Amino acid sequence: MKIQIWSIGKQHESYIKEGVEDFTNRLTKYFTTEWKIIAPPKNNAALNEKDLKKEEAGIILPLIQKADFLVLLDERGKQLSSIQLANFIELQANQSTKKIIFLIGGAFGVDDTVFKRADTVLSLSQFVFPHMLVRLIIAEQLYRACTIIKNERYHHK
Repeated sequence: MKIQIWSIGKQHESYIKEGVEDFTNRLTKYFTTEWKIIAPPKNNAALNEKDLKKEEAGIILPLIQKADFLVLLDERGKQLSSIQLANFIELQANQSTKKIIFLIGGAFGVDDTVFKRADTVLSLSQFVFPHMLVRLIIAEQLYRACTIIKNERYHHK
């Protein structure tokens, strides 16, 4: 199974880049892992929230293949424990999912068309985090999930 983490916005800030790269490198021991940083629409400053989300959806949706399993990260999604995330990842791998995409939407979230395409919607917390921090959190949690699956020492119960 291949894991991709997509994020709308600019490249990783320097204060996040090192941690994201570290956890991504660790994660690749278990699954092929790639990041896709999707640039926002060029005219994004001139768009209202609704139109911006539609423009972003127009960029994202054509990139997703029919067989891709899309996990939307959104504050309104279901919250999982680290162990539950591990079980979820293991289930996808056992079901022969070829590619699972974790999508971090834009500053205002995502358009309803992206919500409808999502196979599942997860929330990392009831807190709202900056997108850069979400990148680091999801990279670490995916790595933690893999260590749980393999019964390795990283995760402490």
